[in-house]
This record gives sequence, structure tokens and C-alpha cells, in this order.
Amino acid sequence: MGILIILAALVALMYLAYRGMSLLLLTPLLSLLAVLLSGEGRILANYTQVFMTETGAFIISFFPLFLLGAVFGKLMDASGSARALAEGLVRLLGTGRAIPAVVIACAVMTYGGVSLFVVAFAVYPIAAALFHRAGINKALIPATIALGAFTFTMSALPGTPSIQNAIPMPFFGTTPFAAPGLGVLTAAVMYIVGRQWLYYRARQLGAGYGPYEPPHVVEHESGLPSSLVASLPLVLVIALNLVFTFVLIPRMDTSYLATPLFGETDIEEVRGIWSIIAALFFSILALIALNWGRLSGRVTRLMDEGAEASLMPIFNTASLVGFGSVIATLAAFAAIRDEIVHVGGDNVLVSIAIGVTMLSAMTGSASGGMSIALTTLGDQYLAMAEATGVSPELLHRVTAVAAGSLDTLPHNGAVISLLAICGLTHRDSYKDLAIAGIGAPVIALIFLVVVGSIVGSF
Repeated sequence: MGILIILAALVALMYLAYRGMSLLLLTPLLSLLAVLLSGEGRILANYTQVFMTETGAFIISFFPLFLLGAVFGKLMDASGSARALAEGLVRLLGTGRAIPAVVIACAVMTYGGVSLFVVAFAVYPIAAALFHRAGINKALIPATIALGAFTFTMSALPGTPSIQNAIPMPFFGTTPFAAPGLGVLTAAVMYIVGRQWLYYRARQLGAGYGPYEPPHVVEHESGLPSSLVASLPLVLVIALNLVFTFVLIPRMDTSYLATPLFGETDIEEVRGIWSIIAALFFSILALIALNWGRLSGRVTRLMDEGAEASLMPIFNTASLVGFGSVIATLAAFAAIRDEIVHVGGDNVLVSIAIGVTMLSAMTGSASGGMSIALTTLGDQYLAMAEATGVSPELLHRVTAVAAGSLDTLPHNGAVISLLAICGLTHRDSYKDLAIAGIGAPVIALIFLVVVGSIVGSF
């Protein structure tokens, strides 16, 4: 009965979120209702001491990443840098290669730290014009954008400043560059599988874009920056992330972290977070300096708007963590946990891949599902890895890729937003979006687990 209550709470969460109800209301209500129906009582204690404590802990750990990422994305959009970069990449690759041009344009921007929502808004007008010119059905535009923005740059490529790549770091003591070789290979599998599907579907659908209405293009008051100026902030994010992670922070005297004032931790617990914070901070300064003429008089307002835009995403994700933490206190969850942990036998990579994938699918959120899995099972996964000689870096990469494999479901907020931006419906485009956003990552996850099990981390 307890397991059915937990499953019912998860199903209700998916359904009501899909219907548009706020996660900030849903997560405490449904988690506490599950406690009540389970007959375990302690409603107020679960709310204040478990739900709010774990929600707050997530915000404390990751708010700087959401804040700086949102500000960076807002400034890239307002300065015209996002659009300039997309147009520059299209010119470089050639309009005859519409599908890879759009995928790579999205990938470069998201790998550089630009929000996927900003990327979708910036790239859609260019994608529509390219697909129309090439005679490719417009129904494939959402899947093409999703392949570049939702998949390999979010979870597989080493060094990506995405929150999905940051969440495993404090649990496993890793950096954003965990298992770089395997990450690159896994990203290549995602890209190739997704691209080949899009090529196949373009041939199957036949020539013809469909009814064409020129998309609205936002005009920038002072014109667009050059492709070089537009790309420099993105290059800085990755380069500075690398420098802070492996050069500057390791040379710092951080012994003071062991004192009670700083939480009795060590540098390995915070190095990855510090690196991304510093990289985004200095890249924002560079972005403002490079585009001062285009942003002059608007910098304060744009930064305020970016800061405000960060609040809803982090509170939604943090509330999912709180939901999972309350559910984890229920006696029935122990049975679910044991099944998830042992489903892969002695292979911790299979176990964590399945566990994180299931929870991400249930919540419709890569970051939310991963956070629930690691908050409730992270210590056990790490202990299993240490016992079997699996490196924390490999565990990190499998966790990130697994979180991004089954999260692109119909009720996922990013899916709904992308379809709205493209003016299409689930009926029009979701099949292909699912292959690009789910099928390709699942195949890549299987590849990563198999290769990682054989050769380890590299």
C-alpha cells in the first residue's frame, strides 16, 4: 500500500504539473499528503524539518549557478550576441546543411552557458528561414533545436556549466570535467544518432516546409556584434572554468574550510561549484565590456531581469528536492530504494543509470530527478562505487547523462516552451523531439555504461 501511495504521489505530480499547477504548491502538498495517507503522521515536522530544510539546502548550494547563468543568458540575448553567433555559425557551415547548422549553433551557445530558452528564441527565426529555404518540413525544427540544446551539451560534454553537470559534484567530490574522454565519446554518440534520425525523417517527410509565415525577429537597437565578439564570452566560460578547476583553485590555501565556520568541508567538495561561479562572473563582466555600446543605459535593468528570471527555475527544482526528501522518509520508500539500488546487481553504473533515469522521468525534470536520486541514494551509490573500484568521475558522468535521458517527456516545461516558441503542437513535432531528446540520449547512456564498465574512467 505504501508503495502505491508513493507512485500515486509521483503520478499526481506529473499530471498536475502538466496541467499547469505550480510546483511550489504541488510538491509540499503531495509529499505531505503521502505522509498522511501512509499513516506516519508528523506532518508539520516533515514540512519544516525535512521539506524546507532540503529545499533550502539545494538553494544554498546552487543558487549562484542559476543566478549567474540567467544573467549571462539575458545579456547574451539583449546584446544581440546570441543571434549574431547563430547567424555566424550558419554562414560558416553553409545554408545547405540546415540541420547540422542549427544543432551546432544551439550546442555552442548552451555549452557556453546560455540558457536553453534564450537559445530557442534566438535560433528559431534562423532555423525557420533555413528550413524553408532547404525545403525541410518545419515539424522537425523543435527536434533539431532540442538535439543541440537539450542533450549532449547539457549532460555529456566535460566542462559544461549546466546545472545537470554541477549537481553531482558535491555528492561525489568531482569537477565539471569529470571523465572527459568518455564524456566526449558519449556526446558524439548522441549527436550522430540524433542527426541521422533527423536526416531520415527529412527524407521521409519529403520536400516542402509547409505553410510559411516569416517569424518575428527582434531588432537590436545598436546592431549585432561581430561573430568574434559574440563568441568570446562563451569561450571565456569554458576556458576560465578549466583554469579555475585545475590551476588556480588547487594552488589556493583552503585549509580554513575545515573549520566549523565554513562547514568543516574540504576543497574537493566545493571546487567544481567555485570554478563555475568564477567563470560565469568574469564572463559576464567581459560580455558587458565587449557590448557596452549596445547595452549602455540598460545594464542594471537587464541584470535585474536576469536575476528575477532565475528565481522560478531554482525554486521549482529545489521544491522537487524537498518532495523527494519527504518521500524518502516513508517506510515504503526503503523497499523502492533497495530495488533501485540492487537492480543492476553489483554493477553500480547500471544501478545509478536506471535509478536516476526513472526519477527524472517521473518528475519530468533532469535536475529534479537527479537531485532526488542523489539526496536519497547518493551515499549508497558512492559506497558501492568505492567497493567495486568505480571512480567517482565515472559515476558523475553516468549520473548526468542518465538524468538527461528520459526527462524530455510531454509534460516537461522545456518541451512545452520550445513547441510554443516554434508555433507547433505535440501532435506536429513531439515524435521527432522524443527521438532526439530521449532516444539518442538513452542509446548514448547504454554506450557510456557498457564502455565505462569495461575500461573505467578516462
